[in-house]
Amino acid sequence: MMWLILAGAIVSEVTATLALRASEGLRKKVWIAPVAIAYAAAFGLLTLALSNGMPVGIAYGIWAASGVALTAVGARVFFGERLTVRMMIGIVLIAAGVFVIELSAGGH
Repeated sequence: MMWLILAGAIVSEVTATLALRASEGLRKKVWIAPVAIAYAAAFGLLTLALSNGMPVGIAYGIWAASGVALTAVGARVFFGERLTVRMMIGIVLIAAGVFVIELSAGGH
């Protein structure tokens, strides 16, 4: 259950960040509420995962790393931003790191 909550936090954070990009520095006012709601959801869900016993090092590490990788992919898909070979290698390394962290989490 904690992993699903953490996944929700990650999706919320990526959604908020991509909405922030779509808002063009909050100049497009229609995006302000989605940005605020998604960031609030991200932090709320991260808090819930931590309060259910997920170690902070694991939760934050996976949340931050996954957010970086998914935001880069989302920026490519939705905004046509560059995704270089080096960036793709970085995303693969992030995924490997998240996998190792998850394996070493044991019962969590």
